Amino acid sequence: MDGTLLPRDFFDRPVDEVAPSLLGHVITHRTPEGEVAARLTEVEAYAGPLDPASHAYRGETPRNAVMFGPPGHVYVYFTYGMHFCMNLVCGPEGTSSAVLLRAGEIIAGEDLARARRPKSTVRDLARGPARLCQALGVVRDQNGLDVCTPGGEMTVLHGEPADPALIRSGPRTGVNGAKEVPWRFYVDGDPTVSPYRAHVPRVRRKAAGRA
Repeated sequence: MDGTLLPRDFFDRPVDEVAPSLLGHVITHRTPEGEVAARLTEVEAYAGPLDPASHAYRGETPRNAVMFGPPGHVYVYFTYGMHFCMNLVCGPEGTSSAVLLRAGEIIAGEDLARARRPKSTVRDLARGPARLCQALGVVRDQNGLDVCTPGGEMTVLHGEPADPALIRSGPRTGVNGAKEVPWRFYVDGDPTVSPYRAHVPRVRRKAAGRA
């Protein structure tokens, strides 16, 4: 990690180009408790209104409004009533594309990350999108932050780009729409990459006594 920010034009590109090129770079979050940094090892691309799996597929809402703004901002959402997940907005303003940050290796602030996830192994500190947010201390308050501002609360810094020979792609995890699109990108063999899980439809049980 050389400590320099990724410029905004890095994010102002098609999302399926930005996503794999993020692998190996470093996301940081500075809080009053301290700073935690993670080298990205797994991401997923979502292409806005062109992508049935995207939160922006049906248009702008108060929840996804950040996705329609300029590139290089953080989109945080709450899922399953218990977890936060984090994305980086990509493409020109209005495109509403974003890269979901799925996993990483904690390379700075490990003690703080472990305090936030006290039952976790080192490998699992940020292995999965919710765990990554927990380790970094990311909650709804970080929604909309600009990662391209020097000295900002959250930044994305130049790391050592992943070896292209080790970058793999495949279907995105747990999605229903466009589930075969191979926009999950990860570093092959890295222990912090999360396991792939296909979408499993929820079965609605019939109430007792009803047909």
